[in-house]
Amino acid sequence: MINRDFDEWLSKFRPSISSYDYYIDFEKVVRNVEEIKVELNILNSLIGSKNIEEDFERIATKYPETLRCVPSLLAVRGYEIYAQDEDGAFLYNFKKMNYSVEQYKVFMRKTGLFDMIANHLVNNLVDYALGIETGLDSNGRKNRGGHQMEECKR
Repeated sequence: MINRDFDEWLSKFRPSISSYDYYIDFEKVVRNVEEIKVELNILNSLIGSKNIEEDFERIATKYPETLRCVPSLLAVRGYEIYAQDEDGAFLYNFKKMNYSVEQYKVFMRKTGLFDMIANHLVNNLVDYALGIETGLDSNGRKNRGGHQMEECKR
């Protein structure tokens, strides 16, 4: 059996594997928001609305593509969201409307998005989406950490 000097072995460790790009991939964050920026800016017209449900209905009817950014406002990747309660179970598609605008209004109301937007809890949905994307990307650190561990071995 070989005796190993644990202290010597530990002394060779670096204090961290984190390089500058470990924390947030801002290029990806900005790219993801840029893809929905126009739709977010259309929905910005709802901020502070006194008749948010009517205003939302007008927007969703005239610009149904604005719905595609709703999952991002809830930190959800993809275009489908499943929700259920005492009124039933629904699989909302935000890329291609599969329910009436009225049902999408129910979704917006019950998730709290109408409240957040109408009560001016955010000033700009583009900035809000950037914050959400940054948070989602921070979760990707575990993947970046693994890649950086591989780089350390080389």
